Amino acid sequence: MNPGDSAGAEAEGPSASGGQSTEKIISDELEKLAAEKTDLKNTLIRLQADFENYRKRIERERHHERHRGAEVLVENLLPVLDGFDRAISAHRDPAHDEYRKGFELIRKQMLDVLTKQGLQKIETEGKSFDPHFHHAIERVETPDHPDDAVLEELQAGYVFHGKVLRPAMVRVAVNPAGHNAASNSTSTSRGN
Repeated sequence: MNPGDSAGAEAEGPSASGGQSTEKIISDELEKLAAEKTDLKNTLIRLQADFENYRKRIERERHHERHRGAEVLVENLLPVLDGFDRAISAHRDPAHDEYRKGFELIRKQMLDVLTKQGLQKIETEGKSFDPHFHHAIERVETPDHPDDAVLEELQAGYVFHGKVLRPAMVRVAVNPAGHNAASNSTSTSRGN
């Protein structure tokens, strides 16, 4: 063996093992960077989802606040509509026909604007009493109508975007024959 050969072998040995450790260090560093990149990417995805959820929540809250503001305004205008109704029905004298027509026109314009915003009148004519939409002021015994039929609307009720702002005040029929039949069947079943 030549002294130059052993020096060459030693030079190759450390550089070869140094090359493997450098490759190992680079490989470990690449794995570490890839893991860090994945973590950062996942964090970014979560942040984007959180921001999107925040944006949607804020938009819902804004919509709700706008809707609630409109609801309060509409609710405060209902007595004005009632005032128009009373003014229109108060004077049936032909001398007041022009005034009545003016009130009817103004009331119609106001109701049209409110209807476009989502206000709906609760229908009572020919309906059965529904405690979700009607407020019974009086129960009238009559054989001419079935039980719980709405006889008369005393004050209009309104719904705004599916929510009852004010129930309709109504008179409700109580059929004495229906009541007596129900009472008799109850007392008969108790007697058995």
